[in-house]
Amino acid sequence: MAVVHKDTISVCLVKEALLGFTRPGLDAGAVLASIGLSPSLLNGPDLRVPVELYSSIWLRLAAAHDDEFFAMAARPLRLGSFNFLCRTGITQPTVQQALIHTLNFLGLMLGNFEGRLIRSRSLAEVVLREPGGQAQRPFAYFTYWMIVHGLACWLAGRRIPLLAVELRCTEPEYIGDYRVMFSENLRFARPTTRIIFAAEALDLPVRRSEADMQAFLAQAPANILVRYRDANSLASQIKTVLRGLRPRDWPISDQLARSLCMSPSTLRRRLAAEGLQYQAIKDSLREEQATRWLADPAISYADIAEQLGFADVSAFYKAFRKWTGTNPGHYRQLILGDG
Repeated sequence: MAVVHKDTISVCLVKEALLGFTRPGLDAGAVLASIGLSPSLLNGPDLRVPVELYSSIWLRLAAAHDDEFFAMAARPLRLGSFNFLCRTGITQPTVQQALIHTLNFLGLMLGNFEGRLIRSRSLAEVVLREPGGQAQRPFAYFTYWMIVHGLACWLAGRRIPLLAVELRCTEPEYIGDYRVMFSENLRFARPTTRIIFAAEALDLPVRRSEADMQAFLAQAPANILVRYRDANSLASQIKTVLRGLRPRDWPISDQLARSLCMSPSTLRRRLAAEGLQYQAIKDSLREEQATRWLADPAISYADIAEQLGFADVSAFYKAFRKWTGTNPGHYRQLILGDG
C-alpha cells in the first residue's frame, strides 16, 4: 500500500480527474499536454503529486473546458461557480442555511446531483438524489463531497467531522486519499449516497468577511482538497501501534513512551507540537471502530462496549455521545435505515 504523505495526492486521482476529458485519440497524457503539463506526471502507480499541482490541474481544466466538475455531470459546473458559492455563502446566517443554498445551486447547475439536507435529532445527513438511477463513479461522488463539505468547513471556521460516507458505487481500487480526506468509515455499494455528521454543526454561525473570502479564494481549490495526516508523524506511529492491539490492552502513556524509545515527557512534548494528546488519539480510534461495528446489527452494544475496553454499556454510550454529539442507538438507526 502506498504511503499517504503530507500535502500530496495520489496520481490515481490525477488520472480520475482527466478521465472525463479523454476520448479516442486523446488519452490522459494528451489531456495533460493540452493544458501545458507534462504527461510524465502519470508515470508510476505509487507516484504522488503536490496538492498545489493537483490544484493547478483542476484550475487549468476548468478554464479550458468551462467546467469545475471534471466533465462528470449532466451539465458542466460553469467557471466561477465555486466563487459564487463562496460569495453567497458568507451572506447566510448559519451553516445550515449555507448548506441548503449550496445544495440547491449545485442541483440546479449539475442536473444529476440533487443534494438534500436532513436533520434527525442529533444527527444530520446530506443525501443525494440521482435522477436517472445509475450510480456515478466514485471520483464524481468524492468531488461533490469535497466541494460541499470543504465549503461548509470553511464557513463554519472549523472542520466538521464526518461520521460516515456512504456511496452507491462499488469500491474502487484506490481509496487511501479518500479515507484521509473524508472519513475512515467509507461504505460502498449502499442503497443511497450520503454523508452523516453531528447536527450541532448546522447551528454554527457563518462569520466570514469579504477579506476572509478573498484570502480563501486565492488559495482555492488547494485549501479544500485535503487535510492530510503526515504518515511519519508521531500520532500516526502511535495509531499504528494501537491498531495492532485490542483497546483493553492499550498501554498507558509511560509504557507507550518506553516502547517508542523515548521518555514520557518527550512523548507529551512531541504530541503537543502536533496539537494532540494521547487520550485524544485513543478516543479517535475507539470512535472509528465504534462507527464500523454499529453498522453491523449482529454486534450488540454490550459486545462493542467490551471490545472497546469500557466497563459497561452506559460508559460506552456516554463516550460515544461525547465524541459524536449523538448516541449509539440513534446512529445505528440512521446508518441501518431505521431512523
